[in-house]
Amino acid sequence: MSYEAHLDEVTTLIYEHYGLSEKAAIALVMRAQADDFFSGHDDDPSICTQERAEQDAKAVFKKYGKAK
Repeated sequence: MSYEAHLDEVTTLIYEHYGLSEKAAIALVMRAQADDFFSGHDDDPSICTQERAEQDAKAVFKKYGKAK
């Protein structure tokens, strides 16, 4: 999947699995992106897989989900 599709999938997974609103899930992914969490994904699109999206959703929620 493309980098953008990967970000969309991570956002969707956060929304579906962690009970956040769509707006809150988008905000988390945007915060992670601004913090360069996904910089390797942009450089190497081959890591943009469904399995990695599931791992990233968990990591993003854990790292950014409770931060304000």
